[in-house]
Amino acid sequence: MIMAENLSMIKEYDLFDKMAKHEQVVFCNDPATGLRAIIAIHNTTLGPALGGCRMQPYSSMEEALEDALRLSKGMTYKCAAADVDFGGGKAVIIGDPTKDKSPELFRAFGQFVNSLGGRFYTGTDMGTTMEDFVHATKETNFINGLPEEYGGGGDSSIPTAAGVLYGIKATNQTLYGNDELGKPVYAIQGLGKVGFKVACGLLEAGAKIYVTDINEESLRKIEDVASKTTGEVQIVLKDEIYSQEADIFVPCAFGGIINDSTIPLFKVKAIVGSANNQLLEDRHGRMLRDKGILYAPDYIVNSGGLIQVADELYGINHARVLAKTKHIYDSILEVYKEAASTDMTTEESANAMCEKRIENRGKRNSFFSAPTKPKWTFNKLT
Repeated sequence: MIMAENLSMIKEYDLFDKMAKHEQVVFCNDPATGLRAIIAIHNTTLGPALGGCRMQPYSSMEEALEDALRLSKGMTYKCAAADVDFGGGKAVIIGDPTKDKSPELFRAFGQFVNSLGGRFYTGTDMGTTMEDFVHATKETNFINGLPEEYGGGGDSSIPTAAGVLYGIKATNQTLYGNDELGKPVYAIQGLGKVGFKVACGLLEAGAKIYVTDINEESLRKIEDVASKTTGEVQIVLKDEIYSQEADIFVPCAFGGIINDSTIPLFKVKAIVGSANNQLLEDRHGRMLRDKGILYAPDYIVNSGGLIQVADELYGINHARVLAKTKHIYDSILEVYKEAASTDMTTEESANAMCEKRIENRGKRNSFFSAPTKPKWTFNKLT
């Protein structure tokens, strides 16, 4: 007999209800290596699912599943927006990346990826590195985003940062009638791999930037860059970045930073950055619109890295990647124009654009799997 309280818990967290809008969810368990992972495939209308694998010490299986489901859905829209013939997927590994990693764990993960027969391609994300997936390639060829010496495209933060700058240029064009980077003032949150490159690009264009980061070394480095350009940098405390007298806020660190607490602080005209899932809730997009702040949907702005890892499967060509990344500029302009002519927020406009593209392209894709010719395998070494 099921007790009433247990029945309540089952209703509250029904796995099949949670997964209802996904095509497939795979739970991966390998006790020998300690691997506990979830692979979520959201939609393969446009092609096999593509999405990174993150590793973090989730507090529960439910939390890990929620993250995988949310992120994989986002990848479906991101792939559609980037106009690549892939669908959305994501993998999460439950564990502390500072102490639970091992080559054997990633080989075990590679075996699970391989068991999907090309329905899912993956690579590095938060908590994992390109080197981790060198181990996974010993078990599967369905890995991308590898180091260049292993046949991969290398540092994906380069096209990601380029895409952010194109998003900013499109925003400037919409706000000011020209897309010059140097005239507006920017508030940049986070100087990681992407944020640092964006900051450098803006300084080289002669812009004034406010920056914050928890890494003191990154702050010193950006000051050094500024000293060699016509730009200007001012360092501010972590929470002060939201209230700076700037034109554009550029979030390049955490997700969920556009919320009830931060929106009243913003004095900017627009928000354009690389951080994933910047809106804590959909309603915050409407709050930004009501406040007159233009929001560039993050999954379009930060899609340069996705473009590179997708393109990698057809052969490494950096010029082709950067040429395709330039279209982020056009996509952002299209989203702004559509939102301005309707009652939709820019996020809703972007989602509608992607859904229409999935519907239209889904009727024309005559293949399921991406090229399966191995990019590089260990048995080729002598």
